[in-house]
Amino acid sequence: MFGMEQVCEVFPFGGPDFALVMGLAGASGRMCMITGGDVALELFEFAEPQPRAQDPTYPVADHGLSHFGFEVEDIEATYDRLVAAGVVFHCPVTTFPSGMKATYGRDPDGNVFEIMERGPPPP
Repeated sequence: MFGMEQVCEVFPFGGPDFALVMGLAGASGRMCMITGGDVALELFEFAEPQPRAQDPTYPVADHGLSHFGFEVEDIEATYDRLVAAGVVFHCPVTTFPSGMKATYGRDPDGNVFEIMERGPPPP
């Protein structure tokens, strides 16, 4: 939805190296990587240990990763495309006094992401 491309096929992960790096005994599941520009994201789906459900409406003030963001060139078009795909946003696109535009949305697991468009350069 953000113009990123899948780098590889989804593949299984597991074994002692993953368990060691992740600090999770018996860690296993499947993963893939997506990239866009200078950004690369590894996406993991765990089979073991069984993941606990996350509150899909957790407040962004909670400790831990509160959100991740994407800078977009046409925020209104991006917002409309994501809404049409079923993405739930906290609010419509908001324009700040600086001219920057932003809003927060939620992925299917409830993780919060931001889309933002920079305002005009300061004088």
